Amino acid sequence: MARSMRFRHTREAMALIRKDGDTARRIDGEGVYLRAPEARDYQEWADVREASRNFLTPWEPTWAQDETSRASYRYKLRRYTEDARDDKAHALFVFRDDDDALVGGVTLSNIRRGVAQTVSMGYWAGEMFAGRGYITAAVRAAVRFAFEDLELHRVEAACQPDNAASRRVLAKAGFTHEGVARAYLKINGAWRDHLLFAMINTAA
Repeated sequence: MARSMRFRHTREAMALIRKDGDTARRIDGEGVYLRAPEARDYQEWADVREASRNFLTPWEPTWAQDETSRASYRYKLRRYTEDARDDKAHALFVFRDDDDALVGGVTLSNIRRGVAQTVSMGYWAGEMFAGRGYITAAVRAAVRFAFEDLELHRVEAACQPDNAASRRVLAKAGFTHEGVARAYLKINGAWRDHLLFAMINTAA
């Protein structure tokens, strides 16, 4: 994709999640909304992540020693801003509609333009919010954002074969199982096989 076109996509995506008055613009889903992380979210994010540490670590890269520190969060915010500006990735927090509780997150990363027009999706839920449909709704909203606002053709996702909850999320959101990748990602300190899933933008 030409440089001017790539930055047009970036500006449009950033317009969707930039501040609008006192709050960031929302990506609405069924019972949830998504927006870019902000400094004011730190304490709630840290509390949810810490309370869910044992629940999340089997499915995520090894946590840093200061994973939920304020300094680590500030670093993450800087990286998120740079990645969105450079059309590389979009990190989004997921909030429950009725009380604005932070329930998890969705990340659209490794955006490939040119002939691919593809992005990889990851997501997480706090243990206290898991199994209630929030992340399925968030994944659907994030896919819509990827197709309609980022104008991508394909959204990819992967999960470990024993992660039944994640497999259910992807199936309910409309993803198709495409195969198995051996030693695909290093999770909690070990290379793990993953099931590969994807959704195609049939309207493009």
